Amino acid sequence: MTAHTAPIADTAAAPSSGHVAPPLAEQVVLVTGGARGLGRAITEAFLREGARVVVDYVTSAAAAEEITAAHPDRATAVPADVRDRDQVQTLFTAAQAAFGTPVCTVVNNALVNFSFDGDARAKADEIGYAAFAGQFSGAVQGALNVIQAALPGFARAGSGRVINIGTNLFQHPVVPYHDYTAAKAALLSLTRTFAADLGPRGITVNMVSGGLLRTTDASAATPDAVFEGIAAGTPLRSVTTPAELADAVLFFASPWSRAITGQNLLVDGGLVAN
Repeated sequence: MTAHTAPIADTAAAPSSGHVAPPLAEQVVLVTGGARGLGRAITEAFLREGARVVVDYVTSAAAAEEITAAHPDRATAVPADVRDRDQVQTLFTAAQAAFGTPVCTVVNNALVNFSFDGDARAKADEIGYAAFAGQFSGAVQGALNVIQAALPGFARAGSGRVINIGTNLFQHPVVPYHDYTAAKAALLSLTRTFAADLGPRGITVNMVSGGLLRTTDASAATPDAVFEGIAAGTPLRSVTTPAELADAVLFFASPWSRAITGQNLLVDGGLVAN
């Protein structure tokens, strides 16, 4: 399941617990922040496998429209701020209207106003709680809104897949981005508690955590020397790309992951041993 493979095979004939997700080619997927950066790589990975995708965006209208123009029958773009529950509900209403079937997989990828610039980051003696609150609102409140809005559709489908996007920084804070890292650590906690609560309904909740990706809008300010240092510290001697991380997201959405929930998969070239 790499960037140039054929679509994932239908595993419906495999033994089933009754909560197996449909093959990717039959899924309707919501990707928050899905028009640019890592979100766009995730969107394009699902489209490559034949899924239909709801592309959530806030400011990236042109990029979202570019995706829908290239995939007019399988992608629809909806502007919505995931921090606003009413706007989130419009995502699911639009998906039902566009595709006639509920969303069965959600990817909580949206990132609120953050740049990976180690020189410009707020240090421990100067950062205020407002910075933490801003990141928590995007990572935790946003995921909460999206998951709760997805539950009625999951119930109709008999199963559901939630994939949250995390970071390896709370295990290896090579650069101490205090607010961003704390919010993602909280999102991991939500991943595990929601997995326990929603598992009996046939819903899996997992996290995919990259390190610094080369390159997204958020990492564009990162100096080359930092990328080179990260690459040197990995067994693969490379920095993970958005496309490589997106392939791992596909696994958690696929029928192949039917017995996995509450897990955090590190996709960082082996930089952090989990």
